[in-house]
Parts: sequence; C-alpha cells; structure tokens
Amino acid sequence: QVQLVESGGGLVQAGDSLRLSCAASGRTFSTRTMAWFHQAPGTEREFIAAISWPYGPTKYTDNVKGRFTISRDNVKKTVYLQMNSLRPEDTAVYYCAAEQTMTPPITIFTTPDEYINWGQGTQVTVSA
Repeated sequence: QVQLVESGGGLVQAGDSLRLSCAASGRTFSTRTMAWFHQAPGTEREFIAAISWPYGPTKYTDNVKGRFTISRDNVKKTVYLQMNSLRPEDTAVYYCAAEQTMTPPITIFTTPDEYINWGQGTQVTVSA
C-alpha cells in the first residue's frame, strides 16, 4: 500500500498556471504507474494524465494535451501535474492515484478501477 497526499490546488483566473504535487509514502513508488484524475460536482471521476514507472512514458486526455504536464521524482516519491493556460472547465477536485506495484508498464490505464490507492484530493477553481 501507499498513502498519497495532494497539494497545490487553489483559486486562479483563466490563463493562469498551477502545479499540483502528490507525495507518496512507502517504498514502492518507483514501481507504480501514477495518475491524476479530476471530478467536478455531479460528474464522474475523469482521467487527466498518467506516467508509467520508472520514468515514463506519459498519457494525457485530449482536453489537456499541450497545457498540462505530468512528471515524477522517484527520489522524492512525488508526482507532479503542471497545469498551464487553465480554463474554467478545469475546475474540479484533482486526485492523485497509484496503480498496483510492478504492473507491467506496457499499457497506461485511464479508468479509475485500475488504480488502487487514492489521495484525498485538492480543489482547483478557475474563474473566468
């Protein structure tokens, strides 16, 4: 198991940037695919981005390609989501998630069911 703690959310204006961080506990971070999802009120949790272990590759939902960048630091056991050119429709709670350790990093999954550990979420609000 791994515990995940997100930080970095906040209230920004459209066009601004934010960097989310997700700090992990435990010793298996470097062998887990990590992902970010978001969930707006009344909607299902949606895939945003993921990064395989140990250092990639990455995968993004079409809506954030070119604006968001996922990265990881296996020494710090932290995954990041750099969000640029934020839009009001990016407003949501952002969750960090971890896949089962040592899952072959051939396929990056985009459904929440594939991820077994979740953080508590961090709110991102983008005003027009």
